[in-house]
Amino acid sequence: MGVAVPLGAQDIAGTWQGTLSAFGLPYRELFRITKTSGGWTAAGYSLDEESEADSASSVVLNGSHVTITLRPQPPEDPAGSTYTGELDHGAHTLTGTLSASGQTFPLKLRHVSSKEAWPLLKPHTARFVAVDTNVKLEVLDWGGSGPPIVFLAGLGNTAHVFDELAPQFTSRHHVYGITRRGFGKSSAPTPTDNNYTATRLGDDVLSVLDSLHLAKPVLVGHSIAGQELSVIGSRHPDRVAGLIYLDAGYWYAYYDSTEGNYFLDRAELQDKLRRLNLSLSIHDTRAMIHSLLDGDLPRIEKDLRNWLDQMQSVSDSTPAQPNSAINDAILFGGEKFRHVLVPALAIFAVPHVDQGDSVSTTQQVNAFAAGIPSARIVRLPHANHFVFRSNEADVLREMNAFLATLSP
Repeated sequence: MGVAVPLGAQDIAGTWQGTLSAFGLPYRELFRITKTSGGWTAAGYSLDEESEADSASSVVLNGSHVTITLRPQPPEDPAGSTYTGELDHGAHTLTGTLSASGQTFPLKLRHVSSKEAWPLLKPHTARFVAVDTNVKLEVLDWGGSGPPIVFLAGLGNTAHVFDELAPQFTSRHHVYGITRRGFGKSSAPTPTDNNYTATRLGDDVLSVLDSLHLAKPVLVGHSIAGQELSVIGSRHPDRVAGLIYLDAGYWYAYYDSTEGNYFLDRAELQDKLRRLNLSLSIHDTRAMIHSLLDGDLPRIEKDLRNWLDQMQSVSDSTPAQPNSAINDAILFGGEKFRHVLVPALAIFAVPHVDQGDSVSTTQQVNAFAAGIPSARIVRLPHANHFVFRSNEADVLREMNAFLATLSP
């Protein structure tokens, strides 16, 4: 509820929409502001991420200055977000910024008619599937007929991120999407050591497949979802027809033993340190200490030096990533995957369009290709990490060609 304004003040009621640029990609933002007896209420929509509104806790007009504060939507954005802008004389445009997750993005909004407003309806139905005690996942269904395809989103995203891509496969496939636990409308259990491991997240996907009676679907994963793909592709190859990694074949999906990785190596080190205690025999104690001194500790030192090298081009003033215990639980719950036993397509944005040093990325792509020689590897130079948006035509072409090889 906003504050009251004097008669004659500009009327800001209606639909405001505009496009911001984030991570090299456009995102459509829409606000619907409604006049009330004491001011305004509003609903905000990020059309390229979610189909549901974020309700506004306040809408304030002070002269020509407008502030819209959106309520927090944990766990993705525990601090909420705020739009501040200046009205032009005729209340046709708002020029300002959207602040969210510790970052600020320029955003100019236009006051549009109902005919000009972007549609809010999404081309899917949604249901909730129980996968664990008191845990249900949001599952989207874009329809279609034919062999099933299931999309899995990256860290911080929901299945809605595929609302533009997924419907393009419904002519030959029945297409679904899963929002993992901890995000969107899916349940968010406490981020304990067991609730967000790679195995647990992979089992969630298998539970959805069982509930929907999907036989041997193709799994398509973006970014961190490569972890779920590798869990299933290495341990349950009989459950899927194939895997498609959308810029998702990095350390969480394939472990490069020559390069190592801090998150995975730290977990292994912690496990050994926990097992190093007085209950071990003298022989086992000596062996454990030698293993730590000769292997684990030097590996961690190398990981930290690599991490430090990657930060050389990053300014000290760069804002930290928003704190999320769930994100951390997923990152530290990873495992070292070294093989995949089903047909796979891996599309990489290498080098990334926004990446200064591509050496480590290129090395990881090469390691994935060498370690999983049966996979088809596609490199798209200077593409965005959201490769299915920045290079949609390339992704559609490669996915369709790969899917055709799996047809019965």
